Amino acid sequence: MPDDGSTFRDATALARDIFDRTDGEVRLALPLGLGKPITLVNALTRMAADDPSLSLTIFTALTLQRPRPSSDLEDRFLGPAMERLFGNAPPLAYAKMIHEGTLPDNITVSEFFFQAGAWLGNDYAQRHYIPANYTHARDVLMARKPNVLVQLMPRQGDQFSLSCNTDISADLFAARAAGEMDFIAVAEVCDALPFMGGPAVITAKEVALVLDPPTQIDLFSAVRRPVSDAQHAIGLHVSRLVEDGGTLQIGIGAIGDAVAHALLQRDRGTLGPVWSDAPVPLQGDGIAPFDEGLYAVTEMLVGGLVALFEAGMIRREVAGAAIHAGFFVDARDMYERLRAMPRPQRDKIEMRPVSFTNALYGDEAAKRAARVKARFVNGAMQVNLLGDAMSDAAKPGQVVSGVGGQFNFFEQAFALDDAHAVLTLPATRTSGGETSSNIVWQVPVVTVPRHMRDIVVTEYGAAFLRGQTDEEAIKRLICIADSRFQAELVTQAQEAGKLAPDWQVPAAHRQNTPQAIAAWRATHRDLLPDYPLGTDFTAIEQALLPCLEVLSNAAGRKRDLAGLLAASLTAPAHPQEGAMMRRMGYDPAPKLTEPLQARALRGAMRKVAACTL
Repeated sequence: MPDDGSTFRDATALARDIFDRTDGEVRLALPLGLGKPITLVNALTRMAADDPSLSLTIFTALTLQRPRPSSDLEDRFLGPAMERLFGNAPPLAYAKMIHEGTLPDNITVSEFFFQAGAWLGNDYAQRHYIPANYTHARDVLMARKPNVLVQLMPRQGDQFSLSCNTDISADLFAARAAGEMDFIAVAEVCDALPFMGGPAVITAKEVALVLDPPTQIDLFSAVRRPVSDAQHAIGLHVSRLVEDGGTLQIGIGAIGDAVAHALLQRDRGTLGPVWSDAPVPLQGDGIAPFDEGLYAVTEMLVGGLVALFEAGMIRREVAGAAIHAGFFVDARDMYERLRAMPRPQRDKIEMRPVSFTNALYGDEAAKRAARVKARFVNGAMQVNLLGDAMSDAAKPGQVVSGVGGQFNFFEQAFALDDAHAVLTLPATRTSGGETSSNIVWQVPVVTVPRHMRDIVVTEYGAAFLRGQTDEEAIKRLICIADSRFQAELVTQAQEAGKLAPDWQVPAAHRQNTPQAIAAWRATHRDLLPDYPLGTDFTAIEQALLPCLEVLSNAAGRKRDLAGLLAASLTAPAHPQEGAMMRRMGYDPAPKLTEPLQARALRGAMRKVAACTL
C-alpha cells in the first residue's frame, strides 16, 4: 500500500497500482540511457510476464547494459571488476528477456537508438527498431499516446529534477500542461543523480506516483577507454578547427576525450612543439588560447565538456548558461563532480529538451545569435570517397546504434553562418588481425549523404569537403587515408571516372602510417596520456588492456599466435607480468604446463613490453 497516497516503498505494489489505473494496458514512455527507473520497470515487466491478460508496450532508447563477455579471457578481465567499472544496478528484465528470446507476446519493446553494438544479430531488437532523428523521436512517441511516463529523478523538498533526461521528457511534461497529452507521471527517487535546475525542475504536483525504494539503485557508469595514438591525433586536428568565442558540441568516447584534452592543452599554450613535430600537413588556424571562451550546446553532456567547463574554457553564457544539454551518461566521476558543484556553478549547466539543443526552429533568431562559429563534432564508422558517411549501421538491415542527433547537427551546421559539422574516424580498423580502411569507395549504409559533406578528420589530417567538386573531395579524402590503401582508392575512383587518370597522391601525404603517428605521440607522451580524463581501471588493468588487444588481433591467425607462444618462452618478461597474470586468474610464474591461452597472453605481454620499454 502507498505510504501517503502517492509514495510507495515497494515496487511491486506500485506496479500493480499503475496497471489498475490503466485498466491493465500500459503504454510506457521510458527515458533513454541513465534515467530509466530500473526497479520500477523490472516490477512492471515481471508483472506483465506473469499475467498474459496485462499489456506492456515500452518506447525507449539506449538501454544501457553491462558487457556480456564472449570469451573466457573477457570474463577473466571483466568479471572481477564488473561492479566497480559499470555499477551494481540490476539488469533490465526486458533486455534480459530479449537476449534470451523469452519476451512474452504481451510485452513489446521498441527503441530508436541502441547502445552501440548491443543488439547486432538479435532479431527481435532489429525488427522493433524505429529509425528517427532525435528531434523527431518525441513526435513518434506522442503518436503512440503513452499513458504512463516513468523516470529516475532526484528530489529536493517538494521538487523533482529531470536531471539526466530532459531530452524528451521536458517536452512531454510541457505538452501535457498544454492539454496535448495525458499520462501518469511516476518518479523513482535516486539521490545519486545530480539535481539539475532550470527547465529540468518539476514540482511534486506534476508527479502522480513516487517510488522511494528502501535501497536506491546505483548509476550505470560508462567506462573510459584508453585514448590511442590515432585518437589523440584526431583530437589534435579537431582542436585547430575550434574558434575562440564559438560554439562546441562533442560526443562520448575516446575521441571526444581526446578533443577535450587537446583543447585544454591548446588553452594552456603547450602544443607549440607538438605542431612543430607533426608528420602530416595541418589544417585550421586555431592554436591560440581562448580569450572569449566557448559556449556548448549539445544533445549529450559528456565528461570532456564538464572538464572544459571546470577549467573555465566553456564560459561564454547564453541566457545565463554556459552549457545547454539534453541528456547525460558518462563515468561515475562526472556524476560526482556535478553533485559536488556549488549550486550557482551547476546552474550554468542547463538541461534542456533536444528540441532546443538539436534544432534551430523555435526562437530561431536567439539561437542563431547564440550559436556563432559552431563546431559540431561527431563520429562515423566509415566515409566513402564521395562524402557519404556511415555512422549507425554496419551492413544493410543491422543497426549498430542509430542516427541519434547526428543528422540534426549537420542540418544546423549548414543552416548557421560560419558553422561546420566535423566527422571524426580513425583511418583504419583492425579485426581478427586484418586491417582495413575506413575511407572506402562505397559504404553499405548511408547515415549522412554526400550532399551534406563538410569536414572529415582522421589521424592524418582534416579534409574540407563542403562546396567542393566530387573530384576534389575524393582527392582530399585520399590524402587523409592510410597510405597502405591510397593506391587502391585512387584506382577505384579513376575506374569510376571520378578522378583524373594522371592524378597522384601528393608527396606530403604518402607517409600516412601508424608508425608516423605513434612516433609523433611518443615524443610528447607527457602531454598525451592514455587516460586524459581519468579512468576506473586499476594500474594493472591499464597495463593489461594493450596486451589483450595484441592477443585479440592475433586470434584466428596461426602464425601470429605461434609468435606469441614463442615470445612467452624466449622474450624478456613484462615488468608487471606476474601481477597481470594473477589479475587474470593465472599462475604468476611461467610454467611449461600452463594452458595455451595463458601462454599466448604471457607472450602478448612480452611483445607489448618489447615495444614500449
